[in-house]
Amino acid sequence: MLVTATLAAAKGSLAQGSPSDRPNILLIVADDLGYADLGVFGSDIETPNIDSLATEGILFTQFHTAPMCAPTRAMLLSGNNNHVAGMARQSSVGLAGHPVPGYEAGLSDRIAPLPRLLRDAGYHTYTVGKWHLGVDESSSPRAAGFTRSFNLLEGAGTHFDAKGFKEGGSTYRHNGELTEWPEGRYSTDFYTDQLIDFIDEYRDGDRPFFAFAAYTSPHWPLQVPDEYLHLYAGRYDDGYDALRERRFDSLKEAGIIPLSAELPPRNDAITPWADLDDEQKRRESRKMELYAAMVDNLDDHVGRLLDYLRSTGLYDDTLVVFMSDNGAAAEDFYNRGSYKEYIQANFDNAYVKMGTAESFVSYDSPWAEAGSAPFQRRKTYARQGGIVAPMMVSGPGVGARGVIDSVYATVMDLAPTFLELAGAIYPDDGSVVPMRGESMTAFLAGDSDRVHDDDYVTALYHNGHAFLRQGDWKIVTLDPPFDETKFELFNIADDPGETRNLATAEPERYQALLELWRSERQELGIILPEDL
Repeated sequence: MLVTATLAAAKGSLAQGSPSDRPNILLIVADDLGYADLGVFGSDIETPNIDSLATEGILFTQFHTAPMCAPTRAMLLSGNNNHVAGMARQSSVGLAGHPVPGYEAGLSDRIAPLPRLLRDAGYHTYTVGKWHLGVDESSSPRAAGFTRSFNLLEGAGTHFDAKGFKEGGSTYRHNGELTEWPEGRYSTDFYTDQLIDFIDEYRDGDRPFFAFAAYTSPHWPLQVPDEYLHLYAGRYDDGYDALRERRFDSLKEAGIIPLSAELPPRNDAITPWADLDDEQKRRESRKMELYAAMVDNLDDHVGRLLDYLRSTGLYDDTLVVFMSDNGAAAEDFYNRGSYKEYIQANFDNAYVKMGTAESFVSYDSPWAEAGSAPFQRRKTYARQGGIVAPMMVSGPGVGARGVIDSVYATVMDLAPTFLELAGAIYPDDGSVVPMRGESMTAFLAGDSDRVHDDDYVTALYHNGHAFLRQGDWKIVTLDPPFDETKFELFNIADDPGETRNLATAEPERYQALLELWRSERQELGIILPEDL
């Protein structure tokens, strides 16, 4: 838990003078980490290293992403909407067979990539882990401006090898060139080693660095080193329904959600825990044990990164941001979807093998919705459960310690924040679209109590899911296919669980937001399948 918030005696430097005056930036992204699954959010999973970032800075309880991995990453590295940035739909080029703007499945030429701008401003730029923004050299990390990199190009991969989840396995690039995975190395361990090597290579110079640690943990498949396999044995034997309620209560105790908050009704599509037989319960609880072990392991390696920065004297000069890329994940490719045949032919999910490199286990919808406890639904949905993620920020420029804040912020705000701290300039010559995000520097320093004013608008469409938010009000759809008449209206401040549709009770507000959606859709160039 966080200690009582206290303002730091002195604000961190926001100087934009010589390169040596500017902070290093370490951006750590967990893959599919649930909202309620960190210790500082009240979870039983042990995450002391990640928690320390909140103790030393600001924990954001209302940080918003896209509902899936690739759109979030495009928005993160562009400061713009996913359609403008080129990731209108995850990992799929074009729309209905047509090369449509927005559906490039990689960073578009309508934006200026953050790493390129930082590189041109004198930063070393490093990345490791998941890329998911294109597999060709033209859409590679190097093309986006990273000077050193080791990345998985697809949206997921196995954690000990390159077997992956589809024919041909996983694809990797090392400093721009296709390369092989070092067989037997565990992903989180290897990526941490690589990033430390990149930073260490130039740390005696006078140029700051931007390091993007895009970990593939705790994304499925749930695989961990042997010493973590039984770390949480027996912890979740009472099931996902009990865990959902426990997570909700612990979020209140941690000060993350108000004591007056109400748990949304459980999703009726999920089989009640009490209806499972003993063998089903045994396998299900094992899934959550493995997921918890992956999060625990991730924390250990975040700790390695932080310890390295401390031991080299870099820590006090480094802004550290930790975040998840979307809500908790519900996919289970071993049992569902187009990759099932390949996965079942190459992996064995027998109970004794669960969690090893031989298995391909996912923790699926029931546990995902436990991890999204205060909200409705999970990853892929435009409900709060799919788009609200944990984030914490500490280091230079952060004027508070141990603060829990519910200020509204989006993943698009990070790029303009980093650029301002770095003294870098986003092009304003008409060659690219202006960023939609806004700098958080004044808020981080304690000079403002907000990131956006009440008129700020966020709109997003992805794969049949859509929402628009202005102030505390949000219109949002639930299940695809998209239909404008299916928008529901919620006051997120009063009803974060999105349980009370106010479209009928607030017809004027509903209509105003609907009109705003239409205008934003035009301005952002959001093209829907029915438009073709």
